[in-house]
Amino acid sequence: MSASPDTVDSVKKTDDAAVVTAAAPVASTSASTPAPAPADPGAILRRMRAAHRKAGPPGYELRVKRLDKLEKMLVSNKAAIVKAISSDFGNRSAHETLAAEVFTTLSAIKYARAHLHEWMEPEPREVPFLFMPARAEVIPQPLGVVGVISPWNYPLFLALDPLASILAAGNACMIKPSEFVPETGELMKKMLAETFDEDVVCVVTGGVEIGVAFSKLPFDHLLFTGSTSVGKHIMRAAAENLVPVTLELGGKSPTIVTDGFSLRTAAEKIMHGKMMNAGQTCIAPDYVFVPKGKVDAFVDECKSQVARMYPTLASNPDYTSLVAERHLDRMQGHLDDAEAKGAKLHPVNPANETFARDTKKMAPVLLTGVTEEMTVMQDEIFGPLLPIMEYDTLDQVIEYVNDHPRPLALYVFDNDGARVQRVLKDTISGGVSVNDIMLHAAQEDLPFGGVGPSGMGHYHGREGFETFTKKKPVFYQSRLSGVGMLNPPFGKRIDLILKMLVGK
Repeated sequence: MSASPDTVDSVKKTDDAAVVTAAAPVASTSASTPAPAPADPGAILRRMRAAHRKAGPPGYELRVKRLDKLEKMLVSNKAAIVKAISSDFGNRSAHETLAAEVFTTLSAIKYARAHLHEWMEPEPREVPFLFMPARAEVIPQPLGVVGVISPWNYPLFLALDPLASILAAGNACMIKPSEFVPETGELMKKMLAETFDEDVVCVVTGGVEIGVAFSKLPFDHLLFTGSTSVGKHIMRAAAENLVPVTLELGGKSPTIVTDGFSLRTAAEKIMHGKMMNAGQTCIAPDYVFVPKGKVDAFVDECKSQVARMYPTLASNPDYTSLVAERHLDRMQGHLDDAEAKGAKLHPVNPANETFARDTKKMAPVLLTGVTEEMTVMQDEIFGPLLPIMEYDTLDQVIEYVNDHPRPLALYVFDNDGARVQRVLKDTISGGVSVNDIMLHAAQEDLPFGGVGPSGMGHYHGREGFETFTKKKPVFYQSRLSGVGMLNPPFGKRIDLILKMLVGK
């Protein structure tokens, strides 16, 4: 897809010219017009690295300028972004795209720009008495060229939010968008091509072959956002070149509703988070714990809240489609498996609509009576299904969470501060929102990242700057130094000094 002239900003370039973009082979439309050559990510990386070394680390002013240009690009292309993402999904809520992709990326840019001067300052460190009057400091230094492999579920935000941190840290960046959102990928190529120099930002599009080649490149750092299973392959490929990786994966994020908390309030927030992007969010609530005896009331509240937010679903532009028919089939497979194994299904379809398959939409379904043997309780759902489990004690809930792979997010609804602190202390997860859903990821001053099977490393805010920075330790020796007293030949003097340092 190529955006119309009125939606793509024509940015006057000074330090940046036009981004080079490489695409997978495309069938020729004419016998006399050869198909474009396949992408060569390795050659692109070599060129970018050479240019980065020749130019040297960009200073504060240039980094701010690049952030300014990224911000202007997003603001000027809002309509094109909404159109491209909706086209890739079949239907994506324009409001969700503007809030969850454009706004969040702009927030990251603004936060980095506001704090960049502070982040770039050398950090003085202490020197032990023995080495005084020498001094020491840590100098933040760009790594070089950073690779980003972004997913399809939030295709703009999960490519350009890390780009803001990468540019703030003074690096160049190569981006490989998901092949499942081709129009968005092509739009990002066009926008970035008109905004940045070809050696500063490069978008490489293509299918699985290009993605595999991209993951094997000797980047200075590689960020991957996607599934845990693919993350293992990415880490294995990066290990061949000892490339440091940040993995933002997923998992089954638990939600805990404690006794005494308003079921209505909990249902409103949980279903809003679950319905956003039709549940295709890595930190969406994956299953809910509800106090024993309150499951039926909670189901009723969930249905009521969905009906209030989405009176209709099938033709409602506010309700997003699943990205592909195979995901629709996967959801139905979970439901068939759960029902066959004894679960009770509670469809949430306020207008009792029929869904045409080609819309790739489905009504949300609540599941009760679920067990560990069901696939819906084994795999990350990534869709509008929500298992509900009842519990007797908080100990039981904490034990269940700790017996399973550490999740990317955890949610607890409780007005008792002591109980909240207990959950925080006794469980480990990537991040937590208390009495709300997913909002911890929107806080730029909080790091974002998983733990174990849900990922490794962090970005957002200062942690993003530091992830893509080499913190170089430097020791400055003074003209006056007593360290020479420790040099050989050894004798009584060194014995006396060592006795003072390490004891008898």
